[in-house]
Parts: sequence; C-alpha cells; structure tokens
Amino acid sequence: MKVLFVSDLHLKAERPDITRAFLHFLNDTATHADALYLLGDIFEAWIGDDVPMPEFEPLFETLKTLSEQGCKLYFQHGNRDFLVGKHFLERIGAKQLEEKYRVSLPIGDALLMHGDQLCTDDKDYQEFRVLVRDPNWQKEFLSKPVKERLSIAQQLRATSQQRNAEKSNDIMDVNPLAVASVLQEADIELLIHGHTHRPAIHYNQLKAGQGTRVVLGDWDTQLWYLECDENGFTLVDEPI
Repeated sequence: MKVLFVSDLHLKAERPDITRAFLHFLNDTATHADALYLLGDIFEAWIGDDVPMPEFEPLFETLKTLSEQGCKLYFQHGNRDFLVGKHFLERIGAKQLEEKYRVSLPIGDALLMHGDQLCTDDKDYQEFRVLVRDPNWQKEFLSKPVKERLSIAQQLRATSQQRNAEKSNDIMDVNPLAVASVLQEADIELLIHGHTHRPAIHYNQLKAGQGTRVVLGDWDTQLWYLECDENGFTLVDEPI
C-alpha cells in the first residue's frame, strides 16, 4: 500500500509551471498510489466553489479521473483555501478531513494537520483564524457578490503580507509545546503537517517516548511530497 501527502502548492494563474508540475505528479506518481492526501493551501486563494477557475479545469478533471481510477482523495483545509466546500470536493471525488485527523498508515497511525494551528506564538494570526473559520462569518462572506469577495480577499492578503513582514521567523514557526501537546493529547507518535514551508523531519521527546514530526514543503522551485508504504516514509523533493 502506498500513500502520498502534499500541501502548500499555492496554485494560482500566475504560476502555470506549478500547475503543470502538479498535473504531471497526478498523472505519474499518484497513479501508483492507493491514497493522496491534500493537506491544505493547495490553492493560493479560494473565495467560493461557485467562482469559475478556467485555468484549473484540466487539473480538476485529472483529480476526478484519479479518484475514479481508485486512488482515494482526501482534502484538509489550509489557511488559504479554507473556503473549499462540499460541491468542489464532490466534483473531484475527495473526502473532507477534520482539522486534526487520525489516519491508519502502513507504518502505524499518524495525526494529520495543515499546521497553522501549531503556530501559537503568532497571536494576530490565531485571532484572525478564529474569525474566518467561524461558520457565520463564512456564510456571510459567501453570500456576497463574487467581485466583493475578491476585493475583501485581496485586502486581507495585503494586510497579512504587511504583518508577516514585520514578524520574526520564530513567531511564524510552530511552537514546540503546541506540537508536544497535540501528540500527547492524541496519544500518537507521528505528526504530518505543512504550512510553515520548512520541510524537514523532526524528533520530539514525549513522556511516552519519541515523537516524529514530518513537515511537508511548499511548491515553488521544488515540488515536495511524502511517500509512505510498509517500509517507512520518504520526504521527496524534485525540481519544478
């Protein structure tokens, strides 16, 4: 059994090279997998399932075909694409995951997260996250005309970029205590997440033993994915 994980592709019209790389990944590497987990920020922005995105139509059809051919697709919201809804997921044949999801892998159980929840030192972002993840806020936002939604999203993004430029790198990374807490709360030894754009494999000392944290990489000049089978897991990177 082979399972793949990706996150932080940040697909957008301005980077067709990343879209092409993902299409190649789906048509090549993913066709040999039993499951593909999309762990958030697959898209740079998502302001509603009802907004046409013609530049990604071939990608959507490829995802649908992959799921129809037997590769199970799973989607977990990120901080950029948290408004991906059931209509889109139904279209591509994917199942939505909770923001903390326990999965059984060939090597044992793992906890899956996008990872933004672990950056607890970034107080401003955590307050913003609570706001935009509120169902009432989302319902009101999605009821607005597409043009207005786009304008709001652009304003929020500009504000976020300005604030991030003023923050230290440490603040925007995960908090080690938050990592230990989620591992111990879930009584699990393997955590897989993205978000920070700092691909690596970390080992954390827990009360019950050693915990492992796998951080997926963002797709920019390199593509990143985690491959897991009965022999273990490998964090893979290739040039785009």
